[in-house]
Amino acid sequence: MNSSAAARKITCGSRDGFIMVAALWLLAGLAALAAVASLYIAQSAAALSALDAATQWEMLSTAGVELAAYELSAPVTVRRPTHGGVGFRLANSSVKVEYMSEAARLNLNMAPRAMIAGLFAALGAPAEAADQYAGRVIAWRSAPRPNDQDEEQGLYRAAGLNYLPRRGPFNSADELWLVLGLPAALVERALPFVTVYSGMAEINVLDAAPEVIAALPGMTPAKLDAFLNRREELPSDDPEFVIGALGGRQPGATVSGSEAYRVRMRITLPDGRQRAPEAVIQILGPAEKQAFRVLAWNDDINPDRGGRPRPTASR
Repeated sequence: MNSSAAARKITCGSRDGFIMVAALWLLAGLAALAAVASLYIAQSAAALSALDAATQWEMLSTAGVELAAYELSAPVTVRRPTHGGVGFRLANSSVKVEYMSEAARLNLNMAPRAMIAGLFAALGAPAEAADQYAGRVIAWRSAPRPNDQDEEQGLYRAAGLNYLPRRGPFNSADELWLVLGLPAALVERALPFVTVYSGMAEINVLDAAPEVIAALPGMTPAKLDAFLNRREELPSDDPEFVIGALGGRQPGATVSGSEAYRVRMRITLPDGRQRAPEAVIQILGPAEKQAFRVLAWNDDINPDRGGRPRPTASR
């Protein structure tokens, strides 16, 4: 009797021990599952937060562009400004907007060789090299002559490049990186001062950076400095007076704006995060269904590149 009771006691003890071990394993499994679930929830929350921020960036960027376009969509009887700015707050975020006509930049597709060479020289290239670089730019954008051997393509092949010159208009200013022989440092310096969107060969000297004005034919450092010292006081509604301040009739100079504008924004979210998107838009006429068209978009740029409205000479 005693031995049977002892046997039952041992059996029960073994069973209780097994149950205890199983329970511990179950608890450990639940703890691991809870940890995985916690990690998943944290990652999901981070993803949702990022998605929410992305939505905010998009909303605020769109609002900035639309507000700039609204200010530029003046009646045909009103002279449209060539530059300006505005600021606003939306969803507890701050947005600062600056816009400027693309006429302040040199058009890679329309500017003559002399102006392109002038810009390269103003950016530090020796005069002879600057003219050679300008020739490569002109060759990139120009169609070959009929029935002539395309020497330009031969140059690209001889250089071992895996592409050929476009032989047509630049689609983007970034194509300067592809033009044969242009030093990378020169391209980097030139990009803030060139465009493919202005639709005009001239530059607006009231808005252009000093480097761009220096590209005008016959421009000298003395003439440039004298003009920049007076520019803030010049009347934008008197083209002859402005051009006269350049020393007389000046090829390539104008005070007219372009239908294309570069819109730069500085967006600050409530948590302090910032972003600087940029868009190039074209203001459309009253017969169009839309007020403007987006020509280019960059989600985040260096706001210190490319100049600011009505820059003055550096000292």
